[in-house]
Amino acid sequence: MDWQLEAEKRKDSMLKELQELIAIPSVLSEETTKDAPFGEDVKRALDWFLAKGKNNGFAVKNVDHVAGHLEIGEGKELLGILGHVDVVPTGAGWTKDPFGGVIENGKLYGRGAIDDKGPTIAAWTALNMVKDAGFEFSKRVRLIIGTDEESGFRCVNRYFETEEMPTIGFAPDADFPIINAEKGIAGLVFSKSEWTQQDELQHFSAGERTNMVPDLAEARLSGDFPKWQKSFNAFCEDLKIEGLASEQDGETILTLHGKSAHAMEPDAGVNAGILLALFLRGELSGDGRSFADFIVDHFYEDSRGKRFGLDFSDEVSGDTTFNAGVLRFERGKTATVSVSMRYSVSYPFEQKLADFQIDGYQLKIASNSAPHHVDENDPFIKTLQSAYENQTGQTADLLAIGGGTYARVLDKGVAFGMLFPGEADVAHQLDEFVEIENLVKATAIYAEAIYQLACRK
Repeated sequence: MDWQLEAEKRKDSMLKELQELIAIPSVLSEETTKDAPFGEDVKRALDWFLAKGKNNGFAVKNVDHVAGHLEIGEGKELLGILGHVDVVPTGAGWTKDPFGGVIENGKLYGRGAIDDKGPTIAAWTALNMVKDAGFEFSKRVRLIIGTDEESGFRCVNRYFETEEMPTIGFAPDADFPIINAEKGIAGLVFSKSEWTQQDELQHFSAGERTNMVPDLAEARLSGDFPKWQKSFNAFCEDLKIEGLASEQDGETILTLHGKSAHAMEPDAGVNAGILLALFLRGELSGDGRSFADFIVDHFYEDSRGKRFGLDFSDEVSGDTTFNAGVLRFERGKTATVSVSMRYSVSYPFEQKLADFQIDGYQLKIASNSAPHHVDENDPFIKTLQSAYENQTGQTADLLAIGGGTYARVLDKGVAFGMLFPGEADVAHQLDEFVEIENLVKATAIYAEAIYQLACRK
C-alpha cells in the first residue's frame, strides 16, 4: 500500500478539518459548568471530534466531557493513539489570526497547528485511511482525545479511572522518530510571606502557565516616574530588549517583553520575568529587592538548577531543567515563584527535594509526574522504527525529551512525531504553524504504523 500517495489524496480534506478545529479557541477557561469542566470552547473541540468519529462509523464514547474516544476493530488487544485538542493561550504579537488557520507559503498557521491539533488530525486521517483500505484489524484501535493536556492531564487521569488501558500506544505530540524516554515533571512553588522592609515595588507579575517561558512581565512602583523611566529605558537599550515605562494613577508601570518557549527547554525563550527582576534588583533596597534577588540569583542564566544545587544529568534523558513560569509579588503579601522542573529519568527526586529550603523561601511540591521509559529492544519500538524507516528512508533513532506527553500515562507508550528532525519547534510560540508537506508525510507514517501494529497481514 502506498500510504504517502493515499495521504496526498486526502490533503485538502485534512487541511479543511484542521482549519475547522483550529477555529475553536479551546483554551482552558475559568468559566466552567458540569458539562464543560474546562470551558465551553474546550468542550466544543471535543464534541467536534466525537461527531466526526460517529459520522465515520466509529464507536464513540464521551467520558464526563473531559475526554473521549473513537474506536474501530476487533480483538483482545488495544492500540491507543492519544491526542489532545486543548491549546495554550495565544499571547500578544501574532502576525496571523491565531484561530484563523491561514495557509501561506506551504504552512498552516494557528494555535494548536503543531501542538496538538495538527498531529491529532494526521492520526485521525491515517486511521481512516487504514479503515477505508479494507484491512482486517487484529486489534482494536482507539483514538483517545484529551482536553487538559496543557494544564495537568486531568482529562486522561479521569479517563483511565474507568476506561481500558491500551496494550500499547503512542502520542503524536512531540518529535519523530520515536521518544521512548520522557523526563519527570514536577511543579515547584517557592513562596515567602515574611517581609521586613517595604520599598517602591507594589506589584510584580509574569507568566500564566509554568509550562511556558513568560514573554511578558509587569511591575507597578511608587516613586518618581521620570527617574524610573530614564533608568528602565537605559536598561532595555543596553540589553536590546523591548520595554515600556508608563504612568498611571500616580504609579509607574514597567512592562517588559521576552520570548515565549516551551518549558522543556527554557533557554529557547527569553524569560521576561527574570529580566525585569534583573532591572529591579539594581533599583530597590527592601522587600522588592529581596524578591528580585531570589529570582536573579537562582534563575538568571541558569535553567539547570545549579545555583539551587539541584542540577543533574544522565545519558538516557540529558539535563534536568527549571523554568520559572509564574512569578508574583504583592506588597506585604505572599510572593511566589512557580517552576516547572523537568528532571532526568534517573534523577534521585526524593533525596534531592526532601526538606529543601533556600533563602527564607518555603518549597511546596505542587505536582509530580514520574519519568517514563520504554526499553529500546521492545518489539513495539521495533515496529514503530520499521514504519518510520519505510516511509522516510531515514534511520529511526530513539530520543528523550523534557516535555510531557500522554505517553507517560500509558503502561507501554511512546511519543511518535510529528515534528521531524531539524524542523523548528514552534509549539507554544507566536505564529505557530505546521508545514503542510510534513503533515502529509506524518499521516503516511501513522497509517503505516497502524497497519503494522493492528492489522492482519
